[in-house]
Amino acid sequence: MKKLTIYEYPKCGTCRSAIKTLKAMGYELETHNVFETAPSVETLQTLIANSGLEVKKFFNTSGEVYKELGLKDKLPGMTEQEKIELLASNGRLIKRPVVTNGSTVTVGFKDEEYDRVWGN
Repeated sequence: MKKLTIYEYPKCGTCRSAIKTLKAMGYELETHNVFETAPSVETLQTLIANSGLEVKKFFNTSGEVYKELGLKDKLPGMTEQEKIELLASNGRLIKRPVVTNGSTVTVGFKDEEYDRVWGN
């Protein structure tokens, strides 16, 4: 069976849609609740490197914590390492879901992207 790891929040509707879609595609999922345990700095470094995306794409820019911390103005002045450490310090800052098979990574959920990346 094909396996994927998904970093998500169980109460998030987008995450539930992503899980439903991936299960329908025949994947077995290992889920990680980012609100309970944020991925480590090392895990995030790997996910970001494998995604080919900028670190800022991993931030949940519509989240309360992002807004409370004023990150829209602060992120541009931070180093990549500082951004990654911030993400690892609070899972609520992470855009979800983050899905990986160990080499490929997607952030967020869009049907077209899931079909292209995870579809058979």
